[in-house]
Parts: sequence; structure tokens; C-alpha cells
Amino acid sequence: MILPIIETERLILRAPRAQDAEPIAHYLNDFAVSGNLARVPFPYHLSDARAWLRTRHPDTMVDDANFCIELKGEGYVGHIGFHPAQDGPVIGYWLGKPFWGRGIMTEAAIACLDWFFAVSRAPVVYSGVFHFNGASLAIQRRLGFAETGRSWLLCLARGVEVEHIDTQLTLGVWKARRT
Repeated sequence: MILPIIETERLILRAPRAQDAEPIAHYLNDFAVSGNLARVPFPYHLSDARAWLRTRHPDTMVDDANFCIELKGEGYVGHIGFHPAQDGPVIGYWLGKPFWGRGIMTEAAIACLDWFFAVSRAPVVYSGVFHFNGASLAIQRRLGFAETGRSWLLCLARGVEVEHIDTQLTLGVWKARRT
């Protein structure tokens, strides 16, 4: 499927492209950002961003869709997307630190989840946060994610396994919250 461009009041969600490498590297080379993510190393170099972008294709499976987040008038600010896992699709996201606390990720996640549940057959989306990331957990709670347990997950930026709060959002809960 070709990824759509999703527009909200303040945001444009679109497929990644080669020119995103510099802002991706800039924002992910901040430990305050990468230290909250499982699959991102630190330091994070331009070559890392370019290598990751080479794995992204606009004609992808729904459960491997990734969107760049653009703030209208300001440009690239972060990323939101899905990856397939054993239990089902997992949503992950990050935002450059200068854009924290402005409701951007909640707005992006609502638009992304609306799209995902409309085009996929998935009855549930999984996610989670490292135990110290209260801001991300608050976003997930606002979206309707429920905590399902705790696990240990490798954080590449920290180089150790970190306690992880596992969460899930069912289609039924999402529909109820969106009506």
C-alpha cells in the first residue's frame, strides 16, 4: 500500500524521504530523546539516519508503516510508525526535544491510529514505555492504551535492559473513545 499524507490542524504525516536524514540525526543525537527509545543507538549519526531511511519504502505493509511528522510552518519534528511483532503491530514514536509539551505527539498519534484502524484488520495495537518515561505513558493513557504488564527491554542508547511498561490499545476501546 502507498502511504497516504495525513493532515491535521497543525501537522502533516507523510512517508520518510532522503532529505529527512539531517533532522532525524539531529534530534536522535540528543540522549534525552534516544535514551527513551529501544531501537535507537546513541550517539546517533547522519549515517545511521541514512541507513534507516534506505529501509523505508512508501509502498509498505500497513503494520510496517512509518510517518514523518511535520509541524506546519516549522518542518520535520519527529516520527511515528508501526512495526510488526510476534503478538501483533507495535506503534512507536519520538519527537525532537524542542517540540515536547505542545500536544504534538497526541495529535499525531490520534491521526495515525485513526488511519491504521481504518485500513488494517488488527484488533489491537501494542506499545509501551520505559518505566521512567512518564510523558509517553501519559500520551498512551490519553489515547486509551491499557497497561498489560512489565518486561525488560534492551535500550540500545543506554546499552542495558530497562524495565518496560507494556501497553495495548484494542480496536473496541479506540472506537468507543472516538465516538
